[in-house]
Amino acid sequence: MNGKVALEGLEFHAFHGVYPHERESGNWFEVDIAVETDFSLAAANDELIGTVNYETLFRIVKEEMEQPSKLLETVAEKIITDVLTNLTTVLSVDLKISKLNPPIGGKCKKATVSLSKRRT
Repeated sequence: MNGKVALEGLEFHAFHGVYPHERESGNWFEVDIAVETDFSLAAANDELIGTVNYETLFRIVKEEMEQPSKLLETVAEKIITDVLTNLTTVLSVDLKISKLNPPIGGKCKKATVSLSKRRT
């Protein structure tokens, strides 16, 4: 019985960006992550074993968001790799990272990068 565990609307002040001022003063980012896993064991036993602990999932996202990168694509790849490496019950990951009010020379609520990866 496969299902998804998701964390939506995670907010971080981080220092990702191509421009020096982005890496110095930072910006606000929003992260949505969903992982697919088999719920059978967890549902039968009412225990975390056999599912994904969302505190662990949050910690992985937080640790990568704290490491400055120029590109959101790089951050997304690192988060997904860490999830698949550390959470062996995860079958796939869907991730969306948004930079709020990006410096594009005009009004924009957010710039978003989305990435999905399935365990092979």
